[in-house]
Amino acid sequence: MVSTDHWLGSPNWIDLGSPDLAESELFYGSVFGWTFESAGPEAGGYGFFRIQGRTVAAAGPLTEEEALPAWTVYFRTADADAAAAAVAQSGGTVRVPPMDVSTAGRFAQLTDPTGGRFAVWQAGETVGLDAVGGPGALCWAELHTPDVPAALRFYQGLFDWRTRDSGVPGVEYTVLRTAEGEDAFKASFGGVAGVHPRVDVGWLVHFAVTDALVTTDQVRTSGGSIVVPPEPVPTVGRIAVLADPFGAQFAILEPEPRQA
Repeated sequence: MVSTDHWLGSPNWIDLGSPDLAESELFYGSVFGWTFESAGPEAGGYGFFRIQGRTVAAAGPLTEEEALPAWTVYFRTADADAAAAAVAQSGGTVRVPPMDVSTAGRFAQLTDPTGGRFAVWQAGETVGLDAVGGPGALCWAELHTPDVPAALRFYQGLFDWRTRDSGVPGVEYTVLRTAEGEDAFKASFGGVAGVHPRVDVGWLVHFAVTDALVTTDQVRTSGGSIVVPPEPVPTVGRIAVLADPFGAQFAILEPEPRQA
């Protein structure tokens, strides 16, 4: 699961591009209990979603031309400029070149060669999210791609990720972990799968919940939609893919209890 150790190559930040931040604040507050705090007028509307004062995500207005509402996963890098150059050299696209965010850090917005959008974050004063893994927080990041082998080659070259098969019978799924971190459970942060007929190509954020059925109902009553209804996944838990009122997809995961 995603960890606040924020090792190099791990997801250390997520943010939402929204056409209506006030409406997004109401929706995610209703679903996850988040509160929204603006980063100030100089941030252009960008701000932070929090649970009990701890940052679990961020959101801002859509800024890229023809951008659609979506969640973006940021992966920690030691050098955003070098990462952006490597993406361009490996057949990917640099959508937003590296730039500083005051003293917080440096980032770049990128696209892999198979169409998956993501970003990198070079830590300054801000290393990453304050809370992950618990209810209402990021717990997993999953890439849906039309070319799994090509995507794996690209990201392993960029982040030096380790991979293994999920081990779930009848399921073609690759589990990802960072090169750092001795605890395989903590260092594993996401996975790669082929294209799903109802799930957007690209990175899908997963938020932990205590009851997937209850959360799914709350999404529906709050104006969101059900993309893939809650389904049990052996050894993992119950997962559903949902969308907010503007169509930004995300998943929820009710984890199966770990064996002692």
